[in-house]
Amino acid sequence: MTASPASPPPAAHGTPAGPAAAATEPGTGLARGRLGTFDIFFFVVAAAAPLAVMAGAAPLAFRLGGIGAPGAYLFSGVVYILCAAGFTAFARYVRNAGAFYAFIGRGLGRRAGGAAAMVALVSYALICAGFYGFLGFYAATTFNDLFGLDVHWSVYALAGIAIVGLLGYRQIDIGARILAVLMILEVLILVILAVAVLATEGTRNFTAEPFAPGNVFNIASGGMFVLALGAFIGFEGTAIYAEEAKRPERTVPRATYFAVGFLALFYAFIAWVAVAAMGVDGITEFSLSDAFQGLYFMLAESYLGAWASTVMGLLIVTSILAATIAFHNATARYLFALGRDGLLPARLGRTHPRYRSPALASLVTTVVALVLIVVTVVLNGDPYLQLLLWTNGVGIIGVVVLQALCMVAIVRFFVRDRRGHGVFRVIVAPLLGLVGLTVGLVLMLTNLDLLTGRTDWVNWALLVPLVLVAGFGAIWAGRRAASSDEPASTAVAASPSATSPSSPSSPSSPSSSSEG
Repeated sequence: MTASPASPPPAAHGTPAGPAAAATEPGTGLARGRLGTFDIFFFVVAAAAPLAVMAGAAPLAFRLGGIGAPGAYLFSGVVYILCAAGFTAFARYVRNAGAFYAFIGRGLGRRAGGAAAMVALVSYALICAGFYGFLGFYAATTFNDLFGLDVHWSVYALAGIAIVGLLGYRQIDIGARILAVLMILEVLILVILAVAVLATEGTRNFTAEPFAPGNVFNIASGGMFVLALGAFIGFEGTAIYAEEAKRPERTVPRATYFAVGFLALFYAFIAWVAVAAMGVDGITEFSLSDAFQGLYFMLAESYLGAWASTVMGLLIVTSILAATIAFHNATARYLFALGRDGLLPARLGRTHPRYRSPALASLVTTVVALVLIVVTVVLNGDPYLQLLLWTNGVGIIGVVVLQALCMVAIVRFFVRDRRGHGVFRVIVAPLLGLVGLTVGLVLMLTNLDLLTGRTDWVNWALLVPLVLVAGFGAIWAGRRAASSDEPASTAVAASPSATSPSSPSSPSSPSSSSEG
């Protein structure tokens, strides 16, 4: 993979190119220089909720696809590493809190950017709101089992809203520190389990069968890949925080590669540990039993003791809380970016005078989640089967569609002028990533029941809002472009040697913000 040019291009939307860069318009700039590589890394990994993925989803992956689950997680990580190659190169030329919107708008034009903006906003908002149902469900179950507390799930969901809302309103680095602690704890319990298995079983059960192509890619693996690819949702979050990053030309690529690489290896290894603990025949038999969902709790209790199973239950709750914080921040920043660029009311694009956070956008994100929780309670809906699965099923599909379009936008942006990047990084890798994402999207659409818990017309009805908001975004962006006499936004800045397709005044820029 060829290295990026040594000198970074002039900065993007709201990001000064150097000390002499013009100041941003008061009240519209996010706090700069607050986040380092590992701050952003924690946001992305926390959004993936590794403990919830392993303890909650991996057992189902084994049940659906057999012993190839570790290989499926590793292969999915390779797909996203390929995507990250072009994504991080493009991030040098587009720095905007509405990452998908800005990327797709820059590469494919205003209308595509407008459609992407609304799909991204709705997808992230749905995922964020759904996680409150996830939090409420697991917290109610865990605390009832441990302490005999018979408290309605909505109480825990509302407590989560208060915590997440407060952190989202305040400065971003506070949330990053809390996420770091929560993520380390959830990873640590799984690492301790892996060490215990190794100490007890040695390496004799670490067979290569889980990575054999015949076990990873088979007629039953479709549902398994839905879960494996979905476990990486949120990797693009690194670019969302580019405006708030220290030295974003280095911080964003590092955080992206670290996050995707870590998740791929961690998921694959922890799933492999389960095979090593039980053996190929044992894991196959257990995954087909009624107790399959408790796989990692059973392993924790068997190898570490009852305390470990208890701790794992508590840490799943904090894992979900961490993921909710991450998705809340991402949703708020999309609202902020769209308000700043005129696709939504301008007040959403203002920052808090003290915290430099997208405070109003954060409040709106909180209110939307609160409304969905209240509706679920009033209609006596299930926090897991409805509030989580329905919202996240739609949201995950929306994000994967945007990831695929982003790969197309990257190739189109670099195809005429690679701006010093190697052909593999900005052309070949994004195209290979696009193939992987397209296959994943087909698998998701043909296995909608796994994402929504439904097998009827509801599956397709749930996708209608994505189509409607995409159409609205495209039409609205087109009308704004036609009626505006202003030059296009400097949201995208190209290198000094760039040719006209990358010019800051290109009509394909996604916005007409006054920032530069």
